[in-house]
Amino acid sequence: MGLLSLLRKLRSTPEKELRILLLGLDNAGKTTLLKQLASEEVTQVTPTAGFNIKSVVSDGFKLNVWDIGGQSKIRPYWKNYFENTDVLIYVIDSSDRKRLEETGDELAELLLDDKLKQVPLLVFANKQDIAGALKASEIAECLKLVKLKDRTWQIQACSALEGTGVKSFPLIGFADLQDLWLT
Repeated sequence: MGLLSLLRKLRSTPEKELRILLLGLDNAGKTTLLKQLASEEVTQVTPTAGFNIKSVVSDGFKLNVWDIGGQSKIRPYWKNYFENTDVLIYVIDSSDRKRLEETGDELAELLLDDKLKQVPLLVFANKQDIAGALKASEIAECLKLVKLKDRTWQIQACSALEGTGVKSFPLIGFADLQDLWLT
């Protein structure tokens, strides 16, 4: 089924709900990204101490997005939110080269969890508006994403602050996710 056929079919069906888990290290831009998706003001964003939940309607889908704080003391609790996740979004601060190994380790650990085994992965290479930020392709290489053979994944360059590369994501991976969304 081609993308256009799929979109036509999806638009003619009742609104589908997706549970999206939004993770990443602290200061990666998760909450700013979520506010952009919800078309909210992003000038005043405070660090997430626990979690935020927002429902965003996009392209006939109700996206229930769970934004979980990324501080090291909160990360052990991430696993409490894995159940029934349809899409995992992992946000990386592309300008923070010092924490690239740390964020890679966290992502690798997430991908090993059985509850996330078949869950499609979307990595946002955020903060592309900052000079010296790594390109999405460089991050994919550093994190060895190309070696992921057992799951659907995509990396998307973006600037959550500016809103570039953010709102196009619901269309990413439709062909691979059609069974999930059409059932």
